Parts: sequence; C-alpha cells; structure tokens
Amino acid sequence: MKKILLLCALLLGGCVGRPENIEPVRPFDSARYVGKWYEIARLDHSFERGLSHVSASYSLRGDGGLAVVNRGYKDADARWKEALGKAYFVGAPDQGYLKVSFFGPFYGAYIVFDLDERDYSYSMVSGPDKSYLWLLSRSPTMDAATRARLVAKAQALGFDTAKLIYVKQD
Repeated sequence: MKKILLLCALLLGGCVGRPENIEPVRPFDSARYVGKWYEIARLDHSFERGLSHVSASYSLRGDGGLAVVNRGYKDADARWKEALGKAYFVGAPDQGYLKVSFFGPFYGAYIVFDLDERDYSYSMVSGPDKSYLWLLSRSPTMDAATRARLVAKAQALGFDTAKLIYVKQD
C-alpha cells in the first residue's frame, strides 16, 4: 500500500514541477492578476485543439486560491466550450507559481514567468514542462513589438516557438 501511495504522490507532484531555467515572477499580485486574459498564442494540446477566441478569467476564492474559467470557441462544432477550475499557490503567494486543476485532485503547474509589472497587460505562462506555453494579453490583440520580444524570450529559454498557434480573436 505504501508503494502505491508513494507512486500516486510522485505522479501528482510531478505535474506541478517547474521546467529547468523557468523562474516564476516575483513579486506577483493575485489581486492585480484577476480578470479576463485573452490567449494570443499557445503551444498545441488536445484540451485546446481547434479552439479560437480563447480567454481565461480569474477571480479570488475565499480559501486563498483563484477560480478559473477557460472559454473558447470550437470552430468545427460551432459552439463554445468552457472549463471551470481552481488554482492555488505552490509556494509563497507573492510568486507567480501556481497549481491549477480542472479535474478533481489532479493539478498541473501554472508558472507566470514574464509579466508586465506596471500594468499587468501581458503575461507569459509555462506548464510543468516546455511543451506548455501561453502568451496572454488583457486585450484581444498584442502589439507586434511586445509579441516578438516575448516569443524571442520563450525561444531563448528552450520553447519550440516555431510550433506556436496564434489564436484568432476577431
């Protein structure tokens, strides 16, 4: 029984790991991060495949975490998809390192590693490894210079930016 519990702990804990050389932003203010974010670009994963007009809305939870509502339009089915989740800080609450769950007890890493410190107008997020990457903006578009700078940073950190999907938001 102990081996099974240890295996479960390793599997669940591994999902909130942090990729090599990806550092969460600090200071991070969850009260400023709440609200709606538009997905500008992402690396492809099955849970978002075929979605356009993707957004994520965050709000504060009473237990110190964040409520998450991810929404996107499934073009092939001509319908909206929505996923409700929750996120909690992995370490200190002033660090952009959270674990997020949309499926019961299973959590994945959500690491904010670049953030517009002044206005919180853009954010760049990694998952537990470098196959997960999101460029987010407070508006449905991002100016070309900022987008190019963020993509160059992600590439320099080892993300395969040639595979980025630029999300239709119009």
